[in-house]
Amino acid sequence: MLRSLRFPLFACLLAFTTLTACNKDDSDGLKVQAHDDNVFMRMMHDMMTQMMAMTKTQDPDNDFAMMMKMHHQGAITMSQEELRSGKDADMKRMAQTIITKQQAEIQQLDAFLSSHPAHAPAVPAFNTKQMESMERMMQANDLRPLTGDIDYDFAQLMVDHHRSAMENSQAEIEYGRENAMKTLAHNIIDDQEMEIKDLQAWLLAHKKF
Repeated sequence: MLRSLRFPLFACLLAFTTLTACNKDDSDGLKVQAHDDNVFMRMMHDMMTQMMAMTKTQDPDNDFAMMMKMHHQGAITMSQEELRSGKDADMKRMAQTIITKQQAEIQQLDAFLSSHPAHAPAVPAFNTKQMESMERMMQANDLRPLTGDIDYDFAQLMVDHHRSAMENSQAEIEYGRENAMKTLAHNIIDDQEMEIKDLQAWLLAHKKF
């Protein structure tokens, strides 16, 4: 069992402490939502389950492509929920940007996988870094005080989601052997670094804590 799966209890305790502190000041009005009730957290956990079940080839380029497909699909699913249920125009534009970019990148990943059989030598160190980045993402998610506000929670959790994609991409740059995947990894880092800045700026402008 992943160590990250032990974090929801701690997150709930943290959320309860936060709520208790805020209730002392009625002017704050902070509300938190249990992680199990949050639509985005359910999506994140579904994505993590799929990635953990992935059969690894030990070829870093192929494993990067396979896992990044699942990771991107997770971001797309979350972004589609933001488009359905969100209210903030900036977040909805961000969600559409994520969908457009990551659907195009999934096509690149599919094309690579269809033409590149996994081959030796195996690089188990790459898979270790992949798993570590996924665990960090879920730990960061589990420690977020979620609000039930679709726009705000989407922005919070997408920051963590993007950071893990950047870490995964950095591991591909370090251990990968194929230029096509290393170039895509560089592009993912560049794009998502800029998107994180936009998400953080929005969160600062709409902060609840």
